[in-house]
Amino acid sequence: MRRPRPQTIRNKLDVTDRAQVRLLKKRLGLSDAELTAIVGRIGNSIPAISKEAALQRAKVLTKPADVPAAVIASASVVEPATAEVAATVTTS
Repeated sequence: MRRPRPQTIRNKLDVTDRAQVRLLKKRLGLSDAELTAIVGRIGNSIPAISKEAALQRAKVLTKPADVPAAVIASASVVEPATAEVAATVTTS
C-alpha cells in the first residue's frame, strides 16, 4: 500500500533531512557547527536562521581594523580642492 509523503512545512528546517540542511548551509555559507549552534539557540525557523547568519556576518565585517591613529587623522583632514567642490555643490 502506498502512503502519501507527508507535506513539509516550508518555513521550518527539518534537521533530519540531510538535503535541506546541506542546501541551507550552502545558501547561507555556514558550517555544520555554526548551523547547529544557531538552530540550538534560535530554533528551526528558516527566516530566523537566515537573519541570525546575516547578523553574525555583519558583526565580523564591522570589526575595525588595527589602523594607526595618524592614518585616521590624515584621512579626516579635508583638502582645499575637496572643500571648494563641496561648497560649490551645496550652494548650487
